[in-house]
Amino acid sequence: MERRRFLGATVLAAAGCSTAAASRELTAAAARPASAGALRQSVTRWPFGKMTVEQLAIEAKGMGLGSLELIDPDDFATVKSHGLICAMVNAPGDPRVRLTEGFNHVEYHERLIPQYLRHIDLTADAGFPNVICFSGSRAGISDEEGLANCAAGLAKILPAAERRGVTICMELLNSRVDHKDHQCDRTAWGVALVKRIGSPRFRLLYDIYHMQIMEGDVIRTIRDNHQWIAHYHTAGVPGRHELDETQELQYPAIMRAIKDTGFTGYVAQEFIPVREPMMSLREAVRLCDV
Repeated sequence: MERRRFLGATVLAAAGCSTAAASRELTAAAARPASAGALRQSVTRWPFGKMTVEQLAIEAKGMGLGSLELIDPDDFATVKSHGLICAMVNAPGDPRVRLTEGFNHVEYHERLIPQYLRHIDLTADAGFPNVICFSGSRAGISDEEGLANCAAGLAKILPAAERRGVTICMELLNSRVDHKDHQCDRTAWGVALVKRIGSPRFRLLYDIYHMQIMEGDVIRTIRDNHQWIAHYHTAGVPGRHELDETQELQYPAIMRAIKDTGFTGYVAQEFIPVREPMMSLREAVRLCDV
């Protein structure tokens, strides 16, 4: 009996030491900056809105990130002062309608086109690569009409984008949970638009979170369509939170698949933290560091 108690206590102690060691190893790994030669990573501004742009830029730089994105031109100088770029510039105009009143309705073109032309110039002057855009909500129009309207509107800004070396990226969003009635909600629709426009300065922003909700089969979709994708966003599914064991996606495998396509752009962390934000960001950066 004494021997069994002794062996049991030894096993429990060893297990406790192993768990503690694993926890310390994870914490230490999360604290290390991203490695050289890995996929380039960015962080989006809005999920960390309790921090100033400067505070987030300092943290991002310390983690080895190269970009702080989805900011407006007023914040370009702050980001650049910390040795970062903005890999994806915010859409211009009123933030309350950026996602819903897009290029798929011709009545918005008169407002959108001059806003985007100015944004293209400001982005190029700063030396940044991409500006985000959105299809907008369907609001009763067909997929074919939405494609035609988007192509017509974007054709008015793409000559400037080509001349200034800026890529306009339309984001794929889910219409099941977060953005009801959004038109650019499937990869096939987005790819059809890229092909119809036929410009090297128009590509897709593939949001892994959104497309997992809409389509699944993320790795196969990326492999089959990578030539039309200029940027990626991450977040855990379900919930859009940390890239941890509470969600269903295997992000290291997804990141390896992206890297294997020869991708040279940025992958941006866009999850909404429910734990300590900077620790969560460090863990996500390390998880995607392939």
